[in-house]
Amino acid sequence: MGRLTWKIWVVAALAPAASAPVRAETRTACTALDICYCVNSDYLAAISANVARVRQLLVDNKAKGKAIGYLSVPLSPAGGGSFEINSEAARHIASEAERRFGSSSAFILNPGAEGGDAMVGASGADYMYMWTQILEGRSGHGEDFDFFYFAGPTDFSTYFLPPAKDGKEPQRNEPGQAEDYLGELNDFFDRRVASDPAFRKAVEQGLISKAGFRIYYGFRASVAFSYGSHDEWNIARLLNERRRGAADYGIANQLSIFFDGRPVDPGTFESVAASGDAGRCIK
Repeated sequence: MGRLTWKIWVVAALAPAASAPVRAETRTACTALDICYCVNSDYLAAISANVARVRQLLVDNKAKGKAIGYLSVPLSPAGGGSFEINSEAARHIASEAERRFGSSSAFILNPGAEGGDAMVGASGADYMYMWTQILEGRSGHGEDFDFFYFAGPTDFSTYFLPPAKDGKEPQRNEPGQAEDYLGELNDFFDRRVASDPAFRKAVEQGLISKAGFRIYYGFRASVAFSYGSHDEWNIARLLNERRRGAADYGIANQLSIFFDGRPVDPGTFESVAASGDAGRCIK
């Protein structure tokens, strides 16, 4: 997830010149793992409600015998992307991963689909305060999850590349191996402008450019460039560190970590990433 994880609707209203702008009250909120965020107090009730709802969703799927995964994926348009396209790609990546593992045997929590209606307008820090609580679980060992799935450029390419000639399976070449992948992105951009009025308007307003779109999705569509995903990587690392030191878990029961569809080696998933949205309020 990115700093502006979900789309923010800004409603402008005329007000008397003398009236002062209303500022949301922010406070430092820390989770059971002592990971802190500067959050908007107005969203605390919605965060608590969604934590309870999503935890129950996980319990229900685990009761069906499913392995539970968490999809870390950039949703913010920061860097040249599109929130709508990132959201569509997230659904596609989650669906493809479930299909690969077996939809009857695995459930992947897609944060883009389970953010909660009451969270519209929240910041990346607000969302990460919520997702951190969900990820760490009640015991602080991530007991509701079995694996993390960090989305990378190959995952995104399966969304953009056209289906195979037989129309049955999507083309699965990696971006670096696909012939003229940037050209495919150019064609996708043109089709989107022609078919999506909202996307076309964003282009006309200069919010999205063809060159920026091509560079972002060609080279940066990955958790490596996402604020929230950096925090989620560090959460996964911390959960595994706690599991290694817990008698009930140990090395054999760490959370599995995938990046770009492949399992990550221990030396990599034990490494710390730069913080994203994590941090206390600065007064």
